[in-house]
Amino acid sequence: MTRLTRYCGAAVAAMAVSAGLQAEPALTLISDGYVSPSNLLSVPGSESDLVIADQVGVVYHLKDGKHDSRKVIADFRPRMASLNEGFDERGLLGMAFHPDFEKNRRVFVYYSAPKQDSAPEQFDHTSHISSLKVLKDGTIDMDSEKTILKIDEPQFNHNSGRLAFGPDGYLYISVGDGGAGNDKGVGHGDNGNGQNTETLLGSVLRIDVDKGDPYSIPADNPFAQGGGRPEIYAWGLRNPWGMSFDMGGEHRLFLADVGQARYEEVNIIVKGGNYGWRVREGRTGFDPERPRLPQALEAPVHDAAGNLFIDPILVYKNKGAFNQDEDSMGISITGGYVYRGKAFPEWNGAYIFGDWSSGWGGGKGSLFVARENADGSWNMDKLASRHIPNGEIDGYVVNFGQDAEGEVYVMTNSSNGLVGQTGKVFKILPKPVDVSVVE
Repeated sequence: MTRLTRYCGAAVAAMAVSAGLQAEPALTLISDGYVSPSNLLSVPGSESDLVIADQVGVVYHLKDGKHDSRKVIADFRPRMASLNEGFDERGLLGMAFHPDFEKNRRVFVYYSAPKQDSAPEQFDHTSHISSLKVLKDGTIDMDSEKTILKIDEPQFNHNSGRLAFGPDGYLYISVGDGGAGNDKGVGHGDNGNGQNTETLLGSVLRIDVDKGDPYSIPADNPFAQGGGRPEIYAWGLRNPWGMSFDMGGEHRLFLADVGQARYEEVNIIVKGGNYGWRVREGRTGFDPERPRLPQALEAPVHDAAGNLFIDPILVYKNKGAFNQDEDSMGISITGGYVYRGKAFPEWNGAYIFGDWSSGWGGGKGSLFVARENADGSWNMDKLASRHIPNGEIDGYVVNFGQDAEGEVYVMTNSSNGLVGQTGKVFKILPKPVDVSVVE
């Protein structure tokens, strides 16, 4: 995508307004032919180059963001666990460039590898967080891989696997509770992993990849001096499917956590925060023996150590337990980004996110925009326009991305499994509507 093309959305919108037309959000296809696109990143030092990772393990580079320039720059498939052709939450799940990439050429990935020999016998696989070098031609040197952290996973689902460097220069890693359902079963103990700070599962981790071998612990991590795993930054999470820092403002860390069957939620993550899973779901209590109970249970206020649980900033009903409710929005939240682009000035500071689908089959995803009120509360609406009727799109909303200019991308596929090549990447751009024709 040339520099002119990247700005054409805003330019077209301006011309549309001068011509008496109305410009509204629309999804502009950027690239397709993926199985399930899992990450989109701007290449540091470039105005327009993009890297797109596919969950099945292949990483592509798009010169100037042009689809016809796409080339493979890495293939992790030989190093990954064998993936299901049906639904699977394993794969190449996270990717992040080092803040000093232009100097050190380091990129970090999170992927699902075969179970290591030391893992418990009944476990499914081992997640790898690795550092690699990017060569001058843009390809990733697979021989340079250095695995910095391994996490044994009980089941194939609830891996999360998002990576992000914070404004402090540390690497943040989101990890799901290990899988299965209700935080129960093999590898979950009697009380689950979400409230167990002696496991890395169900947490956001924070490590210093510039010191130590292979990393060091930031001195102010909550358990740096004991009482839990020193890598943990926050905990009480089920399956974070989206974690991102705000490019502007206070650079807050937003995390969307997939619920069990009743509520989907968005959290702002803070150091030492406990977000409640599995004794809470959304803002209510959770009973693992009655996960679909439609009536609200009283929410516990304090965790076992006496610390206050932190409420999500946004909650919406899951159709699993509230199928007939008009305000049930979907079945699995897909986290996004705080908008800091130029195409939609009215969205500045808004959180753009979505839901995977309104049902398991059929693939009907939703897009949302959430805004913060003056009192610190948040409200959400469908990201709807005449180009995106009712904020719904054909396909499953699998991920979001953001480029260096703060514009937001939506990634979809047409299958609830890792089959075919129906994965698409869209950019949200203004598109004119002839009001006289539409209305």
